[in-house]
Amino acid sequence: MSDTPPDYPGQAICLTLNGAPRQLLVQPWLTLLDLLRDQLDLIGTKKGCDHGQCGACTVLRNGRRVNACLTLAIMCDGDELTTIEGVAQGETLHPLQQAFIRHDAFQCGYCTPGQICSALGMAAEGRAHSRAEIKEAMSGNLCRCGAYGNILDAVEEALPLMQTQGGPRS
Repeated sequence: MSDTPPDYPGQAICLTLNGAPRQLLVQPWLTLLDLLRDQLDLIGTKKGCDHGQCGACTVLRNGRRVNACLTLAIMCDGDELTTIEGVAQGETLHPLQQAFIRHDAFQCGYCTPGQICSALGMAAEGRAHSRAEIKEAMSGNLCRCGAYGNILDAVEEALPLMQTQGGPRS
């Protein structure tokens, strides 16, 4: 049983979400994933395993990839968050998104938002340069359809451009 009264208003947090400043009230037990999907209606971030094992919920927190299902929303106070909805610039797709289309790097598409956010974070880390290093760095993102070869092709093609451009909306 929780010691928190049912009418607990929540904790105020301020963050930047997909480039826009937001002030929110969140319950201390609310995950970032549930905040995004259920309260902010940003449903591009997917709930897969809800245990941090599949990568479907990967988003960028201060430019680094995190599993939103394992991150409490309250921990994001003052942070900059980017979800799949914040990767493109308006109607102009990010080069990585364009590469995913060119290489047919999705089948059902469920893992695609997490794959793209993870690849953006990986590019910012600057440690993956070869196909084998990309494969290893992306190993936390599962694709149940088995489109790994196409995903790898897309990321490998877009990686040099992502590394020279910088962040998701570059």
